[in-house]
Amino acid sequence: MSESILTGRPPEPDWETMTAEELAAYQEAENRFRASEALRPITGEPDPGAEIGWEKVALPGRELPVRVHRPSAGGDLPLVLHVHGGGFVGTAAQSDWVNSRLAAHLPALVVSVEHRLLSQKTPLSAAVEDGWDVLDHVVRHAARWGVDPARVAVFGESCGGLVSALAAIRARETGLRLRAQVLVNPAVDVTGTMFDHTSITEHAHTPALALPQLRLFQRLAVPPGSDPRALSPLQADDLGGLAPALVIVPTHDPIADHGRRYAERLRAAGTSVRLAEYPGAGHAFLSVPGMAPQAEAARAEILTFLGEAL
Repeated sequence: MSESILTGRPPEPDWETMTAEELAAYQEAENRFRASEALRPITGEPDPGAEIGWEKVALPGRELPVRVHRPSAGGDLPLVLHVHGGGFVGTAAQSDWVNSRLAAHLPALVVSVEHRLLSQKTPLSAAVEDGWDVLDHVVRHAARWGVDPARVAVFGESCGGLVSALAAIRARETGLRLRAQVLVNPAVDVTGTMFDHTSITEHAHTPALALPQLRLFQRLAVPPGSDPRALSPLQADDLGGLAPALVIVPTHDPIADHGRRYAERLRAAGTSVRLAEYPGAGHAFLSVPGMAPQAEAARAEILTFLGEAL
């Protein structure tokens, strides 16, 4: 990445000692950087076949921004509910490259949730609620959004993969029949076993994700007194009867084994699953197609999978 492109990125903080004020300042600066036009050579240009804009969804007790990718095609469209990665940082705008392409070429309405970010005052359960509540809202108001409520899929990356996996489980429990779930480099365990994987040891300090960031993620995700199992799809008692899954795993990722183990558990429970590994790719590679050549193949695989399912 050139020096000119890196201009404006906040310096990496001390993840172990970060205060609430430092985290808030880092979130604002980093997300502004991720959404900037200057970063498009890395994050990718949006597909001109999709119109992109921000809307707000009125939810119980709050109003939440969503980034909507709408194709030129009319009629009742399939819905893809997307949740970006990052956890304590991240913005829906960082995923314009892949979401605009799904919208244009499926075609489908892609709604990306600008969920509440993890902080000392906002645990992971808030992001999980945001993901589900937006999905439920759009499906219940399908005519207003121009979508077919019988053709719905969820798609999440990293922490967003966790949110999407939990949404797929809740959909089964509430009777919402999802057609598919796509989980890209998903984090699916925030219990004490989160770090008990070979990939954590082998790739503990990669450029895209390192162990100190994962430890901060876990500390913020699960406040004292809360149950981490309830936020960990990998620890769910029953993974049967879920929507067919595509689990995409970059091999040079500390949490690569999260995706592998989750695919194993889905398969053992009788849920249809395809595990696709991308050799040499790092965490969050789908968000940086200008740096990760594997991103284009992963995008094509996601498009094919969702096209068949929807």
